[in-house]
Amino acid sequence: MKLTQIAAWSLLLLHGLCGGAAAAQTVSRLPWFEQGRPSAQALQAVAILADAASDGLDPLDYRVQELQAAIDRAGAATAPDSGAQVRLETALTRSMQRYLSDLHSGRIDPLQIHARFELPRNRSFEPDAALGAALAAHRLPLAAREAAPQLSQYAQLRGLLRQYQALGAHPAWAQPLAPPARSKLEPGQSYPDLGRLAQRLQALGDLGPGAGLPVSYDDTLAAAIRSFQQRHGLAEDGVIGRSTLAALNVAPAQRAQQIALALERLRWTPLLEGPRMIVVNVPEFVLRAYETRGEQVDVKLEMKVVVGRALNTRTPLLGADLRAIEFSPYWNVPRSIARAETVPRIRRDPAYFRQQGFEFVGQDGKASTTLGAAQLDAVLRGELRIRQRPGPNNALGDIKFVFPNSDDIYLHHTPALQLFERDRRDFSHGCIRVQEPVELAKFVLRNQAEWTETRIRAAMDHGVSQTLRLDQPLPVLIVYVTALVKQGRGYFYTDLYGQDRLLEQVLRQRNARMPPS
Repeated sequence: MKLTQIAAWSLLLLHGLCGGAAAAQTVSRLPWFEQGRPSAQALQAVAILADAASDGLDPLDYRVQELQAAIDRAGAATAPDSGAQVRLETALTRSMQRYLSDLHSGRIDPLQIHARFELPRNRSFEPDAALGAALAAHRLPLAAREAAPQLSQYAQLRGLLRQYQALGAHPAWAQPLAPPARSKLEPGQSYPDLGRLAQRLQALGDLGPGAGLPVSYDDTLAAAIRSFQQRHGLAEDGVIGRSTLAALNVAPAQRAQQIALALERLRWTPLLEGPRMIVVNVPEFVLRAYETRGEQVDVKLEMKVVVGRALNTRTPLLGADLRAIEFSPYWNVPRSIARAETVPRIRRDPAYFRQQGFEFVGQDGKASTTLGAAQLDAVLRGELRIRQRPGPNNALGDIKFVFPNSDDIYLHHTPALQLFERDRRDFSHGCIRVQEPVELAKFVLRNQAEWTETRIRAAMDHGVSQTLRLDQPLPVLIVYVTALVKQGRGYFYTDLYGQDRLLEQVLRQRNARMPPS
């Protein structure tokens, strides 16, 4: 729903609650009243709206307090007030329609936060029709649950949200953990906040409930910290340094908000668009390839990835169809990289040109390995481009997965394998480096049986560029979710690109445009 539509709707709702009659003419009559009294379904609707926070939504968006007060007045009235009844019916209908729409499709257009996703092509959900059908069949609570994304991850995140909402008043977070006396806390050292640390780890499920209070930071607590670190994308060393302490001090309410943002993203991210898909989650630094059967997701492949630098070369969030694989690819150095990095490096060290297997390519497509100042100047003017030939030093490694998009982003291998061992892996110029390219190629080419693993490896090692067109396009999504449930546990990741902050800001601006109650 667009912001202008939301603002218009809000004015109508406010007008309806405050006595306007025109608003009632825009909404068909629904069975919210029986014999002049609010029906059981009207009470159900208000209860559903009041529980919107269980999906990470805000009950205030749906005017729950005004609706409850209006229903209480209607229920207590000695004589029916037809005007008040019509206004309440109108307001309740609009609140439920908006709630179902928000629950199904999200509260914003993803383009507002630079996520270039097409909304799922198979969506035919109409909130007004869904509401009418649910009331006619007396199945309003079930219809509300069916409006939400039918993803197991969504349901698991709802459960995780309840857990962290319940932790909001836990005494373990009454005040922050004290910093260690030294720069970091290691096993065997003393620590004045051991009690609160143990209590916090027990509440989070990283430390067993029967663990007694140790006299020092012992191996049991260190093991619990390693569990915590694994779930928060930190180095699993059992040492409480600056990053681990900061993560430990994040309040449950803040984690609950992080989960709510993840739920919002799942409402408009097209994760079930094809029977087979590839999804890269940027802040997690992970690629998953999976098959879908209806609404069931079967993950076939999971691997580490390297993504664009948070500082200046961020990987864009988008969806596109994978259409080709290039074996032993050339790397056409983007002009921005050539100007800022490659040409200056070659000027400083001309041997670098030959060591890296570079060549110049003219506008006529002809390649030359002749190096001189004139050629470098021509690159800066855009008359020549620099290309890296296939080989062991090629920045794309030995394979490239092509899904055409306006940012020229693709998946590829890399000779810099050591980067996959880092906990934080934002090192690229925007493209995505994959850890297990052969396994990914096998998944992509599963329906092209002639491309066996042996043939794939031979093409990667051949050293001669070859492009293979896929028989069927394969959807690729680059997404951004900082809270997940894996193996029944909550996992949280750093807001690498500030996308969670941006989403929060857009949601606040959306609410600010709504008139006050």
